[in-house]
Amino acid sequence: MTRPADALTALDPVFARLATGAGHHLWALPHLTTREKAFIGLTADLCHPHPATHVQAALEHGVDPESIRELYRHLAPYVGYPALIGAFQRLTDLGLPPARDDNPVEPALLTGALARAVRDLEKTDLGLAVFTEDQLAQRWARPHLTVRERALACLVVDVFYQTLDHSLRLHAEVARSAGATDDTLRDLLRGVAVCGLPRAWAAARAMSL
Repeated sequence: MTRPADALTALDPVFARLATGAGHHLWALPHLTTREKAFIGLTADLCHPHPATHVQAALEHGVDPESIRELYRHLAPYVGYPALIGAFQRLTDLGLPPARDDNPVEPALLTGALARAVRDLEKTDLGLAVFTEDQLAQRWARPHLTVRERALACLVVDVFYQTLDHSLRLHAEVARSAGATDDTLRDLLRGVAVCGLPRAWAAARAMSL
């Protein structure tokens, strides 16, 4: 089997060297866990119109398949359900064990910043607020990912989609309530810059870190 690095070198050795350096930058960030760094790449895959290229790297860095699937489930309403079909197919193509649904989780009652966001949305569009509450309640208390990991992944989506107002502030607040610091958020933006420098730059200005 051809390694990704070898395949890149065959395409363009200069680009391969640049890409390898960018990857080293991501994995060396000190204020993110290994899983969080992997989730940056996995989330970036969902936000770009290309195949899931970071799955193998996530697996090699110890992220278990069920956590990858849970990340995909969590991000479905943020990046769009259709975008996840190909991502799940990629996991099947890689020969990962099939997912199971042995322990369904009841939707959780939203609290804190998530509950306030829904109440605020009710003033604009009640129907949209009801749908949003249902989608959030089904996700944020599920197993396999921490609240901090979920919030940081949502911030990656905010950066790529440039939703730099209410959504960005909400997810930053949730991440901080789950233990993220300004250093965590700075490293997140530096990691996202590997896959989209102009967007990370704009988000850094919006977050004023």
